[in-house]
Amino acid sequence: MIHVFVNGFNGRMGTEVVKAVLAQPDMELVGGYDPGAGTSGVLVGGQQVAVSYPTLQVALEVAKPDVLVDFTNPASVADNIRCALAAGVDCVIGTTGLTPDKLAELYQGAPAGSTLFVAPNFTIGAVLMMEFARKAAALFDDVEVLEFHHNGKQDAPSGTALNTALSIASARAQAKVSSKAPGSETELAGRAGARGTSVEGVPVHSIRSNGFVAHQEVIFGSSGETLTIRHDSIDRSSYMPGVLLAIRSVGERSGLIIGLEKLLDL
Repeated sequence: MIHVFVNGFNGRMGTEVVKAVLAQPDMELVGGYDPGAGTSGVLVGGQQVAVSYPTLQVALEVAKPDVLVDFTNPASVADNIRCALAAGVDCVIGTTGLTPDKLAELYQGAPAGSTLFVAPNFTIGAVLMMEFARKAAALFDDVEVLEFHHNGKQDAPSGTALNTALSIASARAQAKVSSKAPGSETELAGRAGARGTSVEGVPVHSIRSNGFVAHQEVIFGSSGETLTIRHDSIDRSSYMPGVLLAIRSVGERSGLIIGLEKLLDL
């Protein structure tokens, strides 16, 4: 039985993780922490399904989970990771905003055999989108990344968009492809950002609005043609197969692992 602790259980993703874990025969929800929820318990449909603790440190000492799942915010996630790894708890992190260098720094000093797993996106479709984009990157002259999220998202660009752009840039550098698309030098005076932000030379545009969950397009262009690769998450339940795969996988691995594709053998 895998003992799971959900950090940020009261948030949009945290509530989905709680329901998903409760439905698994090989997992037990041993508690949760959410600074805005107090200690009234982890609730589903008004019923308490696990204990809610006053602080994360106390929670880990008392609940003694095998795995901490964190969907919180960029401002707190680094401290959450430090706390969990110091307690010998493996981490499954869906909160974005930390660089690979920062993640490596956080993992330093973790107990031997510990696992810090971080994914910019837990949906199978998004992982495949990034893989397809990487393969197309060397074959087209130009590329743009557009990502659409609800207006409650705390980071822009999204972790998925950043990861996609970095993968594309790496593939293009290896193939010695340079974009012909106009960049920030064409922006009108006082209109900086019209061409988006540049991630290693790949323009990335972030749209935030009610009505979206999580969506991304990668648009490639060449003479006389375009190729659009698009992924849409229309419900947060789409993240759960990836989250559950990560929960089941971290106990069998060790080290810092970034990206769901590492668990899918892509």
